[in-house]
Amino acid sequence: MISIQNLSVEFSAKSLFDNINYVINKKDRIALVGKNGAGKSTMLKIIAGLQKPTSGSVAVPSDVTIGYLPQQMVLSDSLTVIEEVRKAFSHIDTLHEQINEINEQLQQRDDYESEGYHALIDRLTVLTERLAIESSENCEAEMEKTLIGLGFNRSDFNRPTAEFSGGWRMRIELAKLLLTRPDVLLLDEPTNHLDIESIQWIESFLTTKAGAVVLVSHDRAFIDNVTNRTIEISLGKIYDYSVNYSKYVVLRQERLEQQMRAYQNQQKQIQDTEDFIERFRYKATKSVQVQSRIKQLAKIERIEVDEVDTSHLNLRFPPAPRSGDYPVIADNVGKRYGDHQVFDNATFTIKRGEKVAFVGKNGEGKSTLVKCIMNEIDFTGMLKIGHNVKIGYFAQNQAQLLVGEITVFDTIDRVAVGDIRTKIRDILGAFMFGGEASDKKVKVLSGGEKTRLAMIRLLLEPVNLLILDEPTNHLDMKTKDILKQAIKDFNGTVIVVSHDREFLDGLVEKVYEFGGGKVRECLGGIYEFLEKKKIDSLAQLELSKSPETPRVAPESKKEQVAESAQSKPKLSYAEQREREKAVKRAEKKVAESEAEIARIEGELAEIEAKIAAGEVDGDIFTRHADTNKKLENAMSLWELASMEYEEIKNR
Repeated sequence: MISIQNLSVEFSAKSLFDNINYVINKKDRIALVGKNGAGKSTMLKIIAGLQKPTSGSVAVPSDVTIGYLPQQMVLSDSLTVIEEVRKAFSHIDTLHEQINEINEQLQQRDDYESEGYHALIDRLTVLTERLAIESSENCEAEMEKTLIGLGFNRSDFNRPTAEFSGGWRMRIELAKLLLTRPDVLLLDEPTNHLDIESIQWIESFLTTKAGAVVLVSHDRAFIDNVTNRTIEISLGKIYDYSVNYSKYVVLRQERLEQQMRAYQNQQKQIQDTEDFIERFRYKATKSVQVQSRIKQLAKIERIEVDEVDTSHLNLRFPPAPRSGDYPVIADNVGKRYGDHQVFDNATFTIKRGEKVAFVGKNGEGKSTLVKCIMNEIDFTGMLKIGHNVKIGYFAQNQAQLLVGEITVFDTIDRVAVGDIRTKIRDILGAFMFGGEASDKKVKVLSGGEKTRLAMIRLLLEPVNLLILDEPTNHLDMKTKDILKQAIKDFNGTVIVVSHDREFLDGLVEKVYEFGGGKVRECLGGIYEFLEKKKIDSLAQLELSKSPETPRVAPESKKEQVAESAQSKPKLSYAEQREREKAVKRAEKKVAESEAEIARIEGELAEIEAKIAAGEVDGDIFTRHADTNKKLENAMSLWELASMEYEEIKNR
């Protein structure tokens, strides 16, 4: 479908891609993997036509559409959510305008037999047929289903986009992109701003409804669930595997080991041959054998071992100055925005040296509580920062706060003080910005490189309380592992906000769960927390509508009963009756949707039977397309009705 041919890209005389060739086929779901700065985002931009290669080409058929979601984008905030998303169907409005324009031209002409008139008629026919296929009644239903899948509530639809954070506005752009249904989807870190519930929804969408997909992501579970092909970019070359990421890791290791064994065997054979030639070169009795060995040596096709990128991040946090015994003490802390109570009565104590995690669904207050600790926003209750506590804060949008027009070196030089200024080059080299890389402008860096640069600023002065809000966004998998080890080795106190269970495993010894306006403490690591919740993944935690309060050793059975009664309030008789009525209405709606689907399927079967029998009249194919659209619309309405029924039934 799309052919990448002899592609080469050079930046400042340095080769990023060297004569790369591969093809993107229909239904390919490709994971582009490689280290930060290897060129993954650049590859997507070239395929999308936003960047030109130094040489080579990308051949895209004229009828193939491409949709591209970058890591960062400039977003407009002049419309409501639903108005912004409705732009995905602007092509239908364009078709209407073109049809109206042709109709006006036809009314003004009377040369009915001319070629020009017939050309207009043909064009009108094509546009009308295309409109019949594109236009359908299910646009609103598709928009609603997509927005709900990405985590929006129906009450959000008519809110201005300006009221949402950058992450939520990115979801709006993602919704628009998915609704346009391009033939090829190019997604650059699509999960960075999604909670796990939304990640699961987009996984389902990409595997069941999308065409070809090329994505860059450092979420191992996500790319394993979505992709069926892995292309590794390393040192300007690509290595193509027709498997998902986990299988690719195994096959790649096996390939390198096989190459090395074959290389070593061949080197031994070459050495033995050369030794024979050298030993008997001047003996007349062995001259025939020596000549034979020389010819044999010349014919050997030398095995080359793939060059492996061994550069890695050298990350170690400075020793932490001693702080008081309790760096953070919270007592009945709460935060409200207008009528919305984000959380309330948060009471906990973090001891010196502890490493804790904040987990929970997006919007439940994890980053908000961090801002309270940083004293960036006001709050209710008491929040005490301990004696001699020096905070190092990595915000979720830290990389975006960097100045794009200055160089990597200048970025650090502007904030470094004292003796550190003499060591800037060494520090940059430890973070893989050695040599010419330190003179790059920040705006040309990849997302992962910007995150690394922002991390350097965090290390410029010793701290004893690290607060890291989604620090693994944009980091490649090897760098994530190095960051995790550096945090484990750090002798200060750490608060990590993350959805990444793999990253948190073995790192934290206490978990704070955010949900339902409450902050609950659970002693133990992430797996102990999940076991106590009687779930096996954070996904199930985030899918839970009203998380059960963890049992923190109540003093008596009486307290347990009281706790249970408090967590499940009984409905009044009137409320119960109203709930039963709502369930019946929703159940009826599902049944009606199913009946409509059955009716349309019967209608479609009749049309297909006529086509199969050769009973083809003038508009049978148009009717077939229209009926298919009706069926798709009915299926969408059934899905919405089913979701509503499940939601009401489980209240």
